[in-house]
Amino acid sequence: MTKEILGDRYEVQQHLGKKAGRRTLLARDLLTQELVVIKLLSFGGDFEWDDLKLFEREAETLKSLSHPFIPKYLDYFEVNSPAIKGFALVQTYISAQTLEQYLKAGHLFTEAEVKQIAKALLEILCYLHGLHPPVIHRDIKPSNILLGDRSGNSVGQVYLVDFGSVQTVLATEGATRTVVGTYGYMPPEQFGGRTVPASDLYSLGATLIYLVTGIHPADLPQKDFRIQFESAANLNPGFSHWLRSLIEPNLERRLSSAAQALKALDKPQLHTTALTIGKPAGSKIQLTKNSDALEIIVPPVGFHPSIVFTGLFAIAWNSFILFWTIGALSAPFPINLPFALFSLPFWGAGCFMMYNFLFSVWGRIRLRLDQRQIALTYEILGLKFHRPRSSSRHNITKLVYTPPYFTKDSEGNRSQVPAQLDIWAGVQKYQVGGSGGAIKSEAELEWLAYELSDWLGLEIKGEKAS
Repeated sequence: MTKEILGDRYEVQQHLGKKAGRRTLLARDLLTQELVVIKLLSFGGDFEWDDLKLFEREAETLKSLSHPFIPKYLDYFEVNSPAIKGFALVQTYISAQTLEQYLKAGHLFTEAEVKQIAKALLEILCYLHGLHPPVIHRDIKPSNILLGDRSGNSVGQVYLVDFGSVQTVLATEGATRTVVGTYGYMPPEQFGGRTVPASDLYSLGATLIYLVTGIHPADLPQKDFRIQFESAANLNPGFSHWLRSLIEPNLERRLSSAAQALKALDKPQLHTTALTIGKPAGSKIQLTKNSDALEIIVPPVGFHPSIVFTGLFAIAWNSFILFWTIGALSAPFPINLPFALFSLPFWGAGCFMMYNFLFSVWGRIRLRLDQRQIALTYEILGLKFHRPRSSSRHNITKLVYTPPYFTKDSEGNRSQVPAQLDIWAGVQKYQVGGSGGAIKSEAELEWLAYELSDWLGLEIKGEKAS
């Protein structure tokens, strides 16, 4: 077809690509002398009406878009020549190579370059998903991403092309769903014909993983439908976690929007490699987290010798105070009042011991953080107490982990101060562990410190006693 003129205006220069029923051509607009890209859909033996539906949707979508890093719609017309019969979509030509071409040429992308590409694509997705109705690309992959004007440490301009699989949210309502996309980049829900804006995030995550590993996502091992890329890439732990949040198979646990993903990408990277990052063996602490919330539940300690002794001592103490109080109140009025009032501090101590006993056996502590607030709740027998009161999530400024250390009293006697983990939200301190917290295990505190740091995007601060 070289040198053939289509639509009485576009002179074909060369073939750019071909797949079933479709061709992509580079042509020159004889009216403007500009190079353009023509996508042809032909009525061949493998033609299906779904192909025409997607082709027309691509044309209508491109016509409605206006973004500097997305090809512009120029023309759409019917082709009726001896060589081909079908439809043609004309769009602007971008002089740039695809990421796939860079990868096949042996180019290795650094973590910094991949972050630049991720940020640029997320900004494009913010635009697409922010339209009414949202536009979902459905086929983000290296061959549909172009890099142009590369220079120095900059990856250059990043373009998103090929809207042949595009879908609007309204297009799925009351319509037959067509499964489109590319294996290895498609999220689980897309195999069922369902797509949402977060589906593009999965495809983006799989694309970025290809860039950092040089291995096609479909060729990487999987566990529970999750791509296992960590061993094939040497990445900062914070960036690895961010990538995992993009390729989460469970849609409810995946980052839900491009804006949220962009905000998470801009968080400062963590420096927590000195701490253990796995849940210690035998720990009964429950931790659940997703992109929207993190919750830690510390179960009751249960019966053990020291708790049993505390309970028995509390019963004996309170029995004696009860006997004292009854005897004091039985004295003539008003002589009995001073003796009864004298027993109040002892009642306070007795109730405190009994509370500690009951809480150790039946109480639990819940720390919950979401996008709105942080709350530390003590729960026992259906009652809930906030210590301290809840604070706004945006007030959290500091996460402090203090390793165990020894201190001396005035007589020179040494005693060990247990490890401590505190979250500061303004002037409020939420003590997770330590002398005033529920968790005494150093290993568990280190694990929780990493998890909180990872979710909050805060570097762990260390404090040492002077």
